Amino acid sequence: MTTPLLIGMPGNEAMTKSLMPFLGAEIGQVELRAFPDGETHLQFLTDLSGRALIIICTMNHPNERILPLLFAAATARELGASTVGLVAPYLAYMRQDRRFKPGEAVTSRQVARLFSDAFDWLVTVDPHLHRYGSLSEIYRIPTCVVHAAPLMSQWIRSHVPNPVIIGPDSESDQWVSAVAKDANAPYTVLQKVRHGDRAVEISVRNLQDLDGRTPVIVDDIISSGRTMIEAVRLLIARGATTPVCIAVHGLFADNSNALLVQAGARVITSNSIPHETNGIDLGEIIAASIRELAQMPS
Repeated sequence: MTTPLLIGMPGNEAMTKSLMPFLGAEIGQVELRAFPDGETHLQFLTDLSGRALIIICTMNHPNERILPLLFAAATARELGASTVGLVAPYLAYMRQDRRFKPGEAVTSRQVARLFSDAFDWLVTVDPHLHRYGSLSEIYRIPTCVVHAAPLMSQWIRSHVPNPVIIGPDSESDQWVSAVAKDANAPYTVLQKVRHGDRAVEISVRNLQDLDGRTPVIVDDIISSGRTMIEAVRLLIARGATTPVCIAVHGLFADNSNALLVQAGARVITSNSIPHETNGIDLGEIIAASIRELAQMPS
């Protein structure tokens, strides 16, 4: 069996290096640049013939990443790669999972078709599965979802004394309760009314659970961060110690990381998206799922 080959698309070098020791893999090279007219030039600098190729590409800023990624997959097959798998620690275009208004594109299904045609398998971390029961509802290829909750609980146990876990809304109850149970901590959830993409109104129930504890606000994604920012302000106004905001995916639209810090929070994310807040390494658990899907020895 040939040694698997990891190719990190630009911006994914750190995750690629994190995966390498757990897979016994080699790291290959791809060169990507733009022609003066904006078209993509892509060239593999490593021989792909007969190799099982694993492409790593997280999907923040998806519009600029998806087309080069599809070019890479198609070129790899033309150059003789035996299989082409995709590791997308953050999987974009999962929010639009039905047609909410007449004429809207259901982009989650369209991206799933593109990736199902391009790749042999997909590994991702905690995708936004709201109205889908699993990725298999929209992907035709084998998929594996990695769950970061155990690592988040582990981080909380190691770094936060006397925590209380706080979920962003009622829909997070089941997920947040699991994190809290594993962290051996009580939990509560915010009551949230959203007035738009960047306007939310929140309240906290079970305020007695906050007494003497460090609040840890847990979510899968920080995008605009409005819910977390308002929660941090509310908690501090009620005398809480420095809140900790933990998320799997740190997108940080609208400078939300800086706004959270200004509001008085400490922010921690996984390395699904490279960022200065990364404090939870997903490499080992992602590698375990890759071995399973790609039928690699452990």
